[in-house]
Amino acid sequence: MTIMRGVYVCSLIGVACITLAAAGSQADKQAAYKAPKNSFGQPDLEAVWTNNSATPLQRPAAWADKQLLTDAEVRQVEKAARQLEQDGDALFGDELIGDTIQGQTESKSHDTETGNYNGFWLPARDFERRTSLIIDPPNGRIPPETPDATKRRAAAAERRRLHPADGPDSRGLSERCITFGVPRFQAAYSSVYQIVQSPTHVVFNMETIHDARVIPLDGRPHLSDQMPQWLGNSRGRWEGDTLVVETKGFSSKSNFQNSTTGLQLVERFTRVAKDTLQYDATLSDPATWTKPWTARIYFKRTDEPLLEYACHEGNVGLYGILSGARKLEAQQSSPR
Repeated sequence: MTIMRGVYVCSLIGVACITLAAAGSQADKQAAYKAPKNSFGQPDLEAVWTNNSATPLQRPAAWADKQLLTDAEVRQVEKAARQLEQDGDALFGDELIGDTIQGQTESKSHDTETGNYNGFWLPARDFERRTSLIIDPPNGRIPPETPDATKRRAAAAERRRLHPADGPDSRGLSERCITFGVPRFQAAYSSVYQIVQSPTHVVFNMETIHDARVIPLDGRPHLSDQMPQWLGNSRGRWEGDTLVVETKGFSSKSNFQNSTTGLQLVERFTRVAKDTLQYDATLSDPATWTKPWTARIYFKRTDEPLLEYACHEGNVGLYGILSGARKLEAQQSSPR
């Protein structure tokens, strides 16, 4: 975990403040760390990295007044969350912390249609003092949407309500084994990534659906806007020890967080410790948000390889969804 030196957390009861000296010391260590170089002189990022952070993407309302938790608060949240992780349905992304803050003692699926498998099968989360992955804006929340974006969101929700299973295109991209998209902030579900480097390219392999981003480092221009892609088209460069990747040209069907084809993503990868990769992602889309926003994740290195992600093999879920929808339609249209 990293914070700026000199940050304080003030208690709402009384006037005592707790200085997070230990966290500041950790920040100093990360700032002083120098990533080793590979055989062709680049900072060595090549490894398998995981994201199992329990920190929610957006700061929950219950933590609106604080950027950092105290040690005692972290221990309390972790103890309650560990119990939820093992005693019910799997919780993904921000669901774990959200349910923990609400005082739930039994995990219940957020999928109201089919439920999820047991949380036992998910990896344990990593806990830290930060109360949101979003570091800008300072309130830890995604900036307000534009009026047009709000209308798009409402229209999409209405389409899903009226046409939940007209055909395969009615269902989500990950459900159809197409992609989990970029960027992917969600933790605890095959959130594993492999970085492979060469002098002229960097490849990011994602365990989920085996998405691979092949990113040139040779200064070539982006593809034409007439050639949109699911993951956009990325171009990378080195700024000191940081790999900077700029991506645009997303397909209109990618739709990350209600964004448009105007989405521009800037990612920064910096190895800040032997086993830690700092990942910053800044997103800008004037048609969707009133200002850009940035999230930060600390990926952890693992010695385990990427596993096979057999999304389609033996998967009859989509067939069942569409078949069930047709049967319901037939029942509703038949005379009584």
